[in-house]
Amino acid sequence: MRVIAGSAKGHKLVSPKDYEGTRPILGRAKEALFDILQPRLPGCRFLDLFAGVGGVGIEAASRGAQSCVFVEVHDKPLRDLRQNLAKTGLDHVAEVVRADAFAYIASQPTPFDVVFASPPQWLDLWSRAVLAVDAHPELVAEDGIVVVHLDPREYRELDLTNLVPGRHRRYGNLLFCFYEVRA
Repeated sequence: MRVIAGSAKGHKLVSPKDYEGTRPILGRAKEALFDILQPRLPGCRFLDLFAGVGGVGIEAASRGAQSCVFVEVHDKPLRDLRQNLAKTGLDHVAEVVRADAFAYIASQPTPFDVVFASPPQWLDLWSRAVLAVDAHPELVAEDGIVVVHLDPREYRELDLTNLVPGRHRRYGNLLFCFYEVRA
């Protein structure tokens, strides 16, 4: 797993090895995601929920995000995340928070321009994450976006109050769902 563009381009990241539920976004899917997000990244506040080793948030920081908050609860990925931030020299724009993602969302931190969630698969955590953000729309800045990474077989429509579903992008066994705050 490498950083594909920006100030840390080419840096090899420590990849998840033996912790269940962590799945990096690789290759074409990662490039496609960042082609979509690139116009939003310069100067943005980026939130990486269920951050794992930080591959997505580090890519965002490398491409110009002003700040990136990484939320992860497990020790092994946190250790590797901190190592990856030091390796890429992006630790100065990063805040690593050891917390449960749902507790973090409910804590009502300052708004983020991009909220990215990549929870462990097959536990229905993706829908819980979207519903939690829906219940706390102040987490998303005006004109912000929420992106969720899941297996396409997990997807179902959700009954939302404050978020509006947008496009979906499928890359093999990976699906990105985009949401915006209702105007």
